[in-house]
Amino acid sequence: MVNMNFKGDVKMQNDTNSAAFERTPRFRALLPFGIFVVFYAGLSILANDFYKISMPIAFLVASVVGLMMDHKRPLQQKVEIYARGMGETNIMIMCLIFILAGSFAAVAKGMGAVDSAVLIARSLIPARLLLTGIFLVSCFISLAIGTSCGTIAALTPIAAGLIGPMKIDPALMVGAVVGGAMFGDNMSMISDTTIAATRTQQVAMRDKFIMNFRMILPAALVCIVIYLLCGTAGTDLPLKAVSWKDLLNVAPYLLILIAALCGMNVMALLFFGTMLAAVLGCVSGILTMWTALDIAGKGALGMSETLVVAILAGGLLSIVRHNGGIRFLMNAIEAKISGRRGCELGVCLLTAGVNLFTANNTVAIVITGPIAKDFAHKYGCDPRRIASILDTSSCVVQGLIPYGAQILIALGIAKTAGVQLSSFGLIGSLYYPLLLGVALLVSILRPQK
Repeated sequence: MVNMNFKGDVKMQNDTNSAAFERTPRFRALLPFGIFVVFYAGLSILANDFYKISMPIAFLVASVVGLMMDHKRPLQQKVEIYARGMGETNIMIMCLIFILAGSFAAVAKGMGAVDSAVLIARSLIPARLLLTGIFLVSCFISLAIGTSCGTIAALTPIAAGLIGPMKIDPALMVGAVVGGAMFGDNMSMISDTTIAATRTQQVAMRDKFIMNFRMILPAALVCIVIYLLCGTAGTDLPLKAVSWKDLLNVAPYLLILIAALCGMNVMALLFFGTMLAAVLGCVSGILTMWTALDIAGKGALGMSETLVVAILAGGLLSIVRHNGGIRFLMNAIEAKISGRRGCELGVCLLTAGVNLFTANNTVAIVITGPIAKDFAHKYGCDPRRIASILDTSSCVVQGLIPYGAQILIALGIAKTAGVQLSSFGLIGSLYYPLLLGVALLVSILRPQK
């Protein structure tokens, strides 16, 4: 999900999964999540407009339902459980990243970095290849730095700036960034998901990488073909020459990417990136100190809805865990497992289900990893393959849930750049996570040799 440094997407806490096992398994504990889906997706479909329903309101309604459950406990105690989930360390770190990412995106745009980056990209890449190029760059960066959130924070402002001039579907462009970021999140040797999956199954990272590569290659190739076909809709426009000033203006983005590759703390690099953008803007005369501060503040406030969603989601998921929702899910899937294929499918569904209710792929792997290891031993499954399934299924879900950090960051930064997207509108264009999910299921369900 998110991390204070770029060597993974979550900083694990010792008690991360303790709440998952506090209560007796209960199916009705999952009701608040169902309410959220029905309220947000159902009413949006009914209105034929995904902007009609506010996601924070949907989470608030679901949270009220969650707090009304478990009548044996006083309301104050349930509110405290909810509040602890809202203020959980990973949620707060994620919120800090949102604030810094909003400020960085706004100041970079204000000093001309976005326009210069767009000009350079348009001069180097034809419109028909732009989607493919953005996807591949996102794949490479995420693979190198091991975090999807950092990749999305760095690339989304550039991608959003290219949408208007190149006349490309906003959902396709932002989806290419998110999809590529999830590729690296799944495959990188320094991703927290890789580390968690290999450690819980006690396998070598190299072996897990090879297993993963066989699985993701068809999905990645099909995704590239789709982007090549979709890229024909782009429009090449007359360009002005790239100047030294344009090259200087993109320095904040280069700083972000280089610092990320060096493993710098994600919040530190966003802060220094914002500072560099402000200084360059002041030196060039485009900004003053006061306008830079004003723009940075407005950029942070522009992420307010994203912050509210993250905080409310943390509280709701805490209630679901506390009421026994995750334990029920685990028990229900375990009861249906039989044979190697059933074991693999059970691990896949279990990890995906836990990820739905934690919105955190590394936490999902840590919770389900020991159980998956027991399943693998009982049914004679290859632990290398189980590690690959753990990582891949969690990344598929994490890349598609509208309340996950990846989509929230992408939508928040795109909004700061003036691009309006609904979460469900973006999900429909997330080709790589969708194709990866199909590839995962095919690899499990195909006849085994």
